[in-house]
Amino acid sequence: MLDSRLLAVVVQAHMKKSLRDIYPRHLEVPLLIILSLGVFLTALCLPLMTVEKTLLWKHWRNNYSVLTGVTGLFDQKDYVLAALLCFFSIVFPFVKFVALAVVWAVRLPGNDRQKLLQWLGILGKWSMLDVLVVAMLVVLVKIGPLARVEPRTGVYVFALAILLSMLTTMYIDYLAKRKR
Repeated sequence: MLDSRLLAVVVQAHMKKSLRDIYPRHLEVPLLIILSLGVFLTALCLPLMTVEKTLLWKHWRNNYSVLTGVTGLFDQKDYVLAALLCFFSIVFPFVKFVALAVVWAVRLPGNDRQKLLQWLGILGKWSMLDVLVVAMLVVLVKIGPLARVEPRTGVYVFALAILLSMLTTMYIDYLAKRKR
């Protein structure tokens, strides 16, 4: 009796396959995940905007990236805004990349994989909001009455990273539903 249960568990474990096991020739998927993550990490460091302030004869010019925005808010003791910016613009997208890698590489029962992909799809719809949140929070906190704001490459690279992650999620979801 015990041997048949053990055999059933072993058989069930072998029946679970990762998407990587199902599609061994689809090397574009891990490459898309790595590319998306690389673009995202680059976007965190690139300047999102340049803020120029002028007060009487004194002129300031500062570049702000996502990381400098978070640290600047933290230094100014705006802990709630710093935490919000950090969570929605750094932690959330990074967790999404980890979840995509798990869905692709880890052996999961089909139901668990579909639930995770469903959550990623729901959360992915809010991903472009990250771009808006980053831009608006940094501008609203840093801008003064006599300031000029210029967008920089970081905004576009950040938007590209979010778009790549959304497309990667959709492609993995397509492969999961298509299963051979």
